[in-house]
Amino acid sequence: MEAKATAATFGHDMAWHDVDWAKANRVVRRLQVRIVKAVQKGDWRKARRLQRLLTRSFSGRACAVRRVIENQEKKTPGVDGETWNTPESKTRAVLSLRKKGYKPLPLRRVYIPKANGKQRPLGIPTMKDRAMQALHLLALEPIAETTADSNSYGFRRNRRTHDAAEQLFINLARKGSPKWILDADITGCFDQASWYSFR
Repeated sequence: MEAKATAATFGHDMAWHDVDWAKANRVVRRLQVRIVKAVQKGDWRKARRLQRLLTRSFSGRACAVRRVIENQEKKTPGVDGETWNTPESKTRAVLSLRKKGYKPLPLRRVYIPKANGKQRPLGIPTMKDRAMQALHLLALEPIAETTADSNSYGFRRNRRTHDAAEQLFINLARKGSPKWILDADITGCFDQASWYSFR
């Protein structure tokens, strides 16, 4: 109910500085908790309904735009050359985040030098594409965190290398624990166009 009430204030007269961030974060967090509970009960229909509610809510859209503009790449434009550096552009961004009719634009390709003298290709999405990704991440992350392996640490929120090391110590300090650890790294695999041949 709170999410719908917040969305009711979502009009063209809304100003970026008038957003109640504590309330917006609270609404998003409550919806995420409800998604987790639905997944734990196996009620996927309810989980999808809550995800739609979250991605269409004012709070979800505002939090997604805020996440993009607080990122250190906020001054790096995509192919459209657009950055959201004024309150008016941020307000327009929140109003523009709609699934209907949305089509992502191509990535802007830039190359950054590596320590070994080679260049690493980067694809930079537009601000709107980043915000849409952030918005849908808000809805998908609760499910990913609920269903993911408990011993997975790569690219997980609130998990660090130290957590992985601690878990390794716990598992390897037991009597009868494995004596060997295999560490593998495919150097430069994803820098090459040929990596598709591995599929």
